[in-house]
Amino acid sequence: MNEKKTNNSAREKVIVRASVIGIGANLVLSASKAAVGFFSGSIAVILDAVNNLSDALSSVITIAGTYLSGKKPDKEHPLGHGRYEYISAMLVSAIVLYAGVTALTESAKKIFSPEPCDYSALSLIVIASAVIVKLFLAGYVKKVGKSVNSASLIASGQDAFFDALLSSSVFISAIIYLFWGYSTEAYVGLLISFFIIKAGVGMFRETIDEIIGKRLDRAYLSEIKKTICSDECVHGAFDLILHSYGPEKYIGSVHVEISDTMTADEIDTMERRITDNVFQKHGVILAGIGIYSVNTTDDLVKAMRSNITHIVMAYDNVLQLHGFFVDTEKKNVHLDVILDFESENRENTIDDIRHALNTEYPDYQFYITEDIDV
Repeated sequence: MNEKKTNNSAREKVIVRASVIGIGANLVLSASKAAVGFFSGSIAVILDAVNNLSDALSSVITIAGTYLSGKKPDKEHPLGHGRYEYISAMLVSAIVLYAGVTALTESAKKIFSPEPCDYSALSLIVIASAVIVKLFLAGYVKKVGKSVNSASLIASGQDAFFDALLSSSVFISAIIYLFWGYSTEAYVGLLISFFIIKAGVGMFRETIDEIIGKRLDRAYLSEIKKTICSDECVHGAFDLILHSYGPEKYIGSVHVEISDTMTADEIDTMERRITDNVFQKHGVILAGIGIYSVNTTDDLVKAMRSNITHIVMAYDNVLQLHGFFVDTEKKNVHLDVILDFESENRENTIDDIRHALNTEYPDYQFYITEDIDV
């Protein structure tokens, strides 16, 4: 647990350092562009300066989100404050959207009401330098964001990249105006604004998915299940559900199949062992481990399981069968069936399966649970 706290502390320092670098770079760029825009009379350059100022604000929000997410759990928030990072990422996305809409509006105004510009050699140098700085900043921030799994930093890096494109369009427009006398900055700015808006919408949607609860990477889930199944007492792992309380902060539950001959003491020891292994290898806290009992002594039940599995899996929209249990005295059979999310008439499918099993085993009552594909 201490190692986990140390990793979280190191992660916060990395995020704050990258954000501070972003703030400093954007403040310098904003001031220099504002001066160039004022003296040259270019609304595009002034707009670019305002955009850099908004980027500095984004970095401030990222730092605030990182600080708040790192607060210790308290009575009101016993599972920590990690989801603050999702809120900060959403705010950054909103700023990107605002910048895109503002660029769209100002570019449209420039098309209908063009104004002459006066670019100097110094202004071109400042704009070109800004493009280079923004490209380096975008690559650095995005790389750091991916390395520490920070949605806010990744969003800021993406924003910086589109800022570099915007500044490039201003630079190219200035060159065209100086050499050929055509003012194209408004049209180029209009095109770039659409890309910025699209990026903002994408970042916003991704953050919303995190808050709502999106499907996790199957490879990641498979690795956790593999760790669980490596325990000598586990025959299979199912229904692994993880709840996110911030980047890399998961609390979850799982069902495992074990032999019906295990005692309560053996099950308790196994659960503690699995919980420790999963946390040490994956940093995931398993708050609950459900038990599926597997009959290992009754040959009749083994034969039933094999035949029933064959019948159920014959349906095209069935992905998995698990949680199989037979009570031979009460003549009850329990099983969980996972159906594809794209399946239509799911209830009819379950009814069809139940009818087929009742036909095959008329003396038994079947209790089928429609499980979800997680």
